[in-house]
Amino acid sequence: MADQVTYYAIVDDYSSREEPAGVLRRVRHDEGQRDEAFGRDLEWGHTSMLYSYERGNRDNELYPVTEEEAMRIVDRIRREAAASG
Repeated sequence: MADQVTYYAIVDDYSSREEPAGVLRRVRHDEGQRDEAFGRDLEWGHTSMLYSYERGNRDNELYPVTEEEAMRIVDRIRREAAASG
């Protein structure tokens, strides 16, 4: 089975659906799944945020987005990181 990837926009108290705070993805593969968030270090890394969200922790809201929308969020984070220096 090929990897199946689902993306989510992360919205916190300081962001909106139009300009989310971040993005995460769930990658399903033959051995199970893994969740990763794109961080301020500009890398995809393991996160338990989606598991927590599914179990009722609503510190952040998560909204499914397309891969294209997710890449726009990643690009914005990269631009902001470059601008801040």
